[in-house]
Amino acid sequence: MAASVLLNWSGGKDAALALYHLLHDASYHVTDLLTSVSEPYQRVAMHGVRVELLEAQAQRIGLPLTQLQLPEMPDMATYEQQMVATLAPLQARGVTHAAFGDIFLEDLRRYREQQLARSGLSAVFPLWQRNPLELLRELWALGFRAVVVCVNEQLLDQRFCGRLLDEAFVRDLPPGVDPCGENGEYHSFVFEAPYFREPVPFTLGQQVRRTYPAPAGSPAATTGFWFQDLLPT
Repeated sequence: MAASVLLNWSGGKDAALALYHLLHDASYHVTDLLTSVSEPYQRVAMHGVRVELLEAQAQRIGLPLTQLQLPEMPDMATYEQQMVATLAPLQARGVTHAAFGDIFLEDLRRYREQQLARSGLSAVFPLWQRNPLELLRELWALGFRAVVVCVNEQLLDQRFCGRLLDEAFVRDLPPGVDPCGENGEYHSFVFEAPYFREPVPFTLGQQVRRTYPAPAGSPAATTGFWFQDLLPT
């Protein structure tokens, strides 16, 4: 019998490709999408995409969407408490696994596995240890289309923000930048997928720069990010 699994859905390419593989794996039955949302701004956390576009994706996939509403810059204790509370009703409906689009960050995988174990859930990583360029080629071959909605200005120029995620984008990446942005170089929004009943329409809005506290050990106090606003149409 297939295990019931929720997918941590960011709206970006990695989550989208992970969902494709789960939908084609008889071991799993995908029941729900789960997304962390900034409650003050009503946008996808770290991606900056409007909730309306997130909901449009879920409608086109045909899966229920649960939003983990988070305060601005929550501490880890708050995040973990709210995550446990959000997972509880999903578990009550029979969800036993949680899937992620992570590729190679070992520390992040261990953290996810440890946190899920506390709630009695198992973690699933459909893309784990896959070659990033291979993943992108598969993404394009399957008919996925995505736009870049956020870039870390320490790693990528603002001009990468708002571009289509295509072969030209990857060719233009500076040396040392992971093609899939696994180190947080960029985030994306998928607007067309083989399991969407139709594409998600949008237009490009303004680009906005925001700063956040830098990770521990960073020489700078803050890190700057450029966000490409997408307007629903």
